[in-house]
Amino acid sequence: MTLQRILVVDDESLAREYLGEAVTSLGYSAISANEAAAALNMIEREQPDVVLTDLRMPGIDGVELTQRIQERWPDLPVMLCTAHATVESAVAAMKYGARDVLLKPISIDSLDFALKRLQREQKLVEENRYLREEAMSGSPDQMVAASPAMGDLLHSAARVARSKGTVLITGASGTGKERVASFIHAASERAEQPFIRVNCAALSEQLLESELFGHERGAFTGADKQRLGRFELADGGTLLLDEVGEISAAMQAKLLRVLQEDEFERVGGQKTLKVNVRVVASTNRDLALEVAEGRFREDLYYRLHVLPLHIAPLNERPEDIMPLAERFAEVYAKQNGLPTPEVTAEAAERLSSWGWPGNVRELENVIQRAVILGACDEGAASIGAEDLVFGPHKSTSARGGEIDLDLEHPAFQEAIANESMADVERIAILSTLERTGGNKTEAARRLGVTARTLSNKMKIWRHAGLLG
Repeated sequence: MTLQRILVVDDESLAREYLGEAVTSLGYSAISANEAAAALNMIEREQPDVVLTDLRMPGIDGVELTQRIQERWPDLPVMLCTAHATVESAVAAMKYGARDVLLKPISIDSLDFALKRLQREQKLVEENRYLREEAMSGSPDQMVAASPAMGDLLHSAARVARSKGTVLITGASGTGKERVASFIHAASERAEQPFIRVNCAALSEQLLESELFGHERGAFTGADKQRLGRFELADGGTLLLDEVGEISAAMQAKLLRVLQEDEFERVGGQKTLKVNVRVVASTNRDLALEVAEGRFREDLYYRLHVLPLHIAPLNERPEDIMPLAERFAEVYAKQNGLPTPEVTAEAAERLSSWGWPGNVRELENVIQRAVILGACDEGAASIGAEDLVFGPHKSTSARGGEIDLDLEHPAFQEAIANESMADVERIAILSTLERTGGNKTEAARRLGVTARTLSNKMKIWRHAGLLG
């Protein structure tokens, strides 16, 4: 939370003037009210970031004012100021939601300390909210690098991590770009600071701007409180811009400014905020081609393409298939309170021969399903070939050659026989997106739906945890 406007409430004019000047000297904007009723009206109209109120005032005192503020604006912090502080009054103030009690006469240093502490506490609240949301959709993040290609990539990533430049990670959907970004953060000097991520493809332009830069209360319909953006949450740490190739031209310009100047304004705000953030971007698009065809800014491309890394698809590094499968089997068995199953030779053969158009993400889903469904068979201690259910893809196998599954093909019918209609629909949409390189407009045309319908379905799946 970055404080900008502070409301001072005191019935004594000299006290109001002193606190107003103190607030201004610390770089904040000050507004004032001489009684609680006027303060409530001013909060409605001016939307301050914090309220400094005297404890003893005629009519509605500071404790009752705090209570009313918390009832109507529960996220608006209140600090009580008093020359008559007692343990009882402090306890009462905290009981009704006051964040702090300041003893008069208030020095500028003590006020500065209290306001900075409030900002730190508010930022921790926002970070904890973000981390709880991330934990709800968490998945195994340990890197597996049995193949020479993946070993070389992680070696390069470790070297890149020690630098300060922007990183651009490219690769097909599901190859593990987010996990490589997490690896870079963990190996960097920022490892003890936040690692924040945002999926640029999952949000509309307005929502993405709010997610990245935050917004002020009242900035748009539904913005009932101030919210920190991902850049503020990542201050001192690393921000992953996943699927950066999907952002609009307007957002590209705003992102370029942050990368150049390390500064921005919240949506609906006027104060310029400075941040120290290491940006890692990822995309499944060929950004150089996007630049050539006029869909991506050339200057932004060069800002992002400082330290490029490319992840090969899983069918080009078959040595990683079985180590990954065994790792996923271990993780999902542990999550579900099950013994770790062994992968039979028949299952290993089938895993190795599949083309993995969905890459590591598809492999993870196949193993997770095998572990959970296998638990329904009492005493099952292994994953057999019959436990593996693949999506109805036309795919290039790891050994070369295409697998063409038409509607009448027995393998196709076996694959979808026990799938719900919702799962079949999701598989069809995601497979088509793979084929179109993530181009939603072309995928929607091939599927016979509108691009809006496709985007809405993907948003629902992400909220439900069905997409990575």
